[in-house]
Amino acid sequence: MNDVLLKPQDLTEEQLNVTELKHQLTLFGDAQKVAFLAHAPVNDLVYQRAEFMDALLQRLWQHYAFNHNPNLALIAVGGYGRSELHPLSDIDLLILSESGIEKQYETRLSEFVTLLWDLKLEVGHSVRTLSECLDVGLNDLTVATNLQEARLLCGSERIFHQLKNCIHSEHFWPSDKFFQAKVQEQRDRHARYHDTAYNLEPDIKSSPGGLRDIHTLSWIARRHFGATSLREMSKYGFLTDAEFRELDECQTMLWRIRFALHLELRRYDNRLTFSHQPSVAETLEYKGEGNRGIELMMKDFYRTLGRVSELNKMLIRLFAQAIEDEPDHKKIEVLSDDFQRRGRQIEARKPALFQARPDTIIDMFLHIANDKSIESISAPTLRQLRTARRRLNRFLCDIPEAKEKFIELTRHPNALHKAFLLMHKHGVLSAYLPQWSQIVGQMQFDLFHAYTVDEHTVRLLKHINGFSNTENRETHPICCDIYPRLAKPELLLLAAIFHDIGKGRGGDHSEIGAEESYTFCIEHGFSRPEANLVSWLVKNHLLMSVTAQRRDIYDPDVITEFAKSVRDEERLDYLICLTVADINATNPELWNSWKRTLLAELYYSTQKALRRGLENPPDIRERIRHNQQLASALLRMNGHPPREIELLWQRFKADYFLRHTHKQIAWHSENILAHDSDEPLVLVSKNATRGGTELFVYSQDRPSLFARVVASLDKKNLSVHDAQIMTSKDGFALDTFMVLDANNEAISSDRHTKIKEGVTHALMQEGTITLPCRRASRKLMAFNVKTQVNFLPTRTGRRTLIELVALDTPGLLARVGAILAREKVSLQAAKITTIGERAEDFFIVTDTERQSLSEEQQTSLREALFDAINDAS
Repeated sequence: MNDVLLKPQDLTEEQLNVTELKHQLTLFGDAQKVAFLAHAPVNDLVYQRAEFMDALLQRLWQHYAFNHNPNLALIAVGGYGRSELHPLSDIDLLILSESGIEKQYETRLSEFVTLLWDLKLEVGHSVRTLSECLDVGLNDLTVATNLQEARLLCGSERIFHQLKNCIHSEHFWPSDKFFQAKVQEQRDRHARYHDTAYNLEPDIKSSPGGLRDIHTLSWIARRHFGATSLREMSKYGFLTDAEFRELDECQTMLWRIRFALHLELRRYDNRLTFSHQPSVAETLEYKGEGNRGIELMMKDFYRTLGRVSELNKMLIRLFAQAIEDEPDHKKIEVLSDDFQRRGRQIEARKPALFQARPDTIIDMFLHIANDKSIESISAPTLRQLRTARRRLNRFLCDIPEAKEKFIELTRHPNALHKAFLLMHKHGVLSAYLPQWSQIVGQMQFDLFHAYTVDEHTVRLLKHINGFSNTENRETHPICCDIYPRLAKPELLLLAAIFHDIGKGRGGDHSEIGAEESYTFCIEHGFSRPEANLVSWLVKNHLLMSVTAQRRDIYDPDVITEFAKSVRDEERLDYLICLTVADINATNPELWNSWKRTLLAELYYSTQKALRRGLENPPDIRERIRHNQQLASALLRMNGHPPREIELLWQRFKADYFLRHTHKQIAWHSENILAHDSDEPLVLVSKNATRGGTELFVYSQDRPSLFARVVASLDKKNLSVHDAQIMTSKDGFALDTFMVLDANNEAISSDRHTKIKEGVTHALMQEGTITLPCRRASRKLMAFNVKTQVNFLPTRTGRRTLIELVALDTPGLLARVGAILAREKVSLQAAKITTIGERAEDFFIVTDTERQSLSEEQQTSLREALFDAINDAS
């Protein structure tokens, strides 16, 4: 085997075998990797790879004697047709014949293609006649697009020119039809990525602002103008030299990241996943402690996507005017001396308006807020804005006139409809607010957040705006009721803008944001009480979410402590709107009826506490009596005599009646009274309870009961989100579990019987608990969550509170339950919260004597939990 890299054309007939060709491809790949790491221009490497593949295919074409057939042509299409090949790029080929393949060549063609596959090349090929090619292209936009970039590798020039003449004729995808189809295709592609470039695991090629957006511009320009490159577009006045250089620079940046990614992968992929971001950043020599290198790379990457996206939209609008000549562009309505509306676009009436008077940039967005029919900024005005933005020598907030207009905009009732979203999209928020520019493209290294900090914040603003829409009342009933009644919604808007603005700067981002939002408000003329409210909201924007999901909100002490932090109903109203919008903007899949119910119960409990007065705690005994009276009435209606009910309830502790509703008490009691078996009683609620399914267990108590239940549920891919662990006076468990399915929804009724049978069987088993053995996903294992076991003080000192933070591996809760049983620790309650890759669980425990754990017991339990969790992960 030759260890010297040979030019494909120099390979002998004997060397044209799978082993030698694979070796030559490996040598070429290694040489490209060395060159890339030595900072060779990525453009040269991409084109060089295409040239090497051209030469190899030409040599093989000659080897199989296809060059003797005057009616056959080998054509590169798609990205390969543009002479662009990355290490794992598809090699798209068209084998074109005039009227069909002769039999003597069919076998050889099959051998030719098989050899390419044996070489592990990502080959996409089609064998078609000229007429077949045109028929398929007329009916398939992707094929038509690939044919636009057809490039002859070898074979018949005559047939190739026939193909080019046909696909460049007006009968084959007329320019206006092609333009409309490609724009719609781009819209559909963007929608698959939630119309944002700022997903935390973006696709270099297909995400908004990615390479496909550059390709789309090239395809449209090629079809309409015959321009074979971006540079040629400038000849038609659609792309200035500066814009061409910017697009070229952006493409080079994206190519460098894609090339580095392909060097790390074995199979074709363009997703910059969490697991690959560290190695790509290292290859590209982004450095820093911890995740700093990745943050720097991703900020450069996101800003590149933003620049491409903005240029793409601007140029497509220019294309639309030239290709479609839309009538709307002739309708002009003057809005002011400086602006007019043309169709659905706003445009400046004077050249260099923004450079002469930068405050008019904010004026433009005030007009957009005033006129909901305005959908976008015209291409010439956007071009002017881009120029002015680059030439600003100070932030807009330092210009008094701009500051006054910004305040006016925050108070505008329609500001959130579109103005602020467009301000972010076109870099105006960064130009106005120094802190905003720091969070643009700021990564969040977890599976909880789906977007960068800036994109998350903008989505939060959109969700707040949605609270004014009655169509959202079913999803967000409380917020849709409260938000329209807020006295000063602009304060909520400012709190939203600043809530995460301190991220990426070290320290507590809530503290940083609280301080900076207060300063901003004072400098912008808001009163001290208003500034204090905004600052408090920013500092406490996680308080309600944490309390609802990680604390026992049915404990009066928890409500009292939360109410003391909130202090009044005004703050409570602002806080729930901010909290709900924040959760919804974090990840599209995060909001569910379970979270909605928890927050609603916390809101109304706190509202009652504030109205009653914190100096007047609730009468616990009165609440217990009330629940018993209502439950007893339901049971008597179903034929149960009062004495039977009384005898049963004498076995239950007071806490049971406090922590369950009267309907739950009646449901449990009726089934316990009817249960005459020694087997455990397992009930599953028919209707969703608080957004989930309630599972109730009545059984002789034993230390391993909790672990056996959660292990059984885990095997069925169900998750426990809340557990109330209680024991009767005579040693029977009265345990309630709130369970959700894999989609965080209530469990469908057709699964109830199997679940009851599984839990009953698990409870009747003796000996070692069988723990789930599902492996964690590769995506999850890309994260390193440090296990934390914290023991928290309690008000009475009679119970021990445990906060557990760990990687959310399969079966985690079952392992924790098994450890508690082994350590002879009694579980009283559990709150189970998953935040992306992190499990943040809360347990209330006692020893076997129902007392808090001693220091020795705490130490032993901590070590056992560490060992069990870290061994499993």
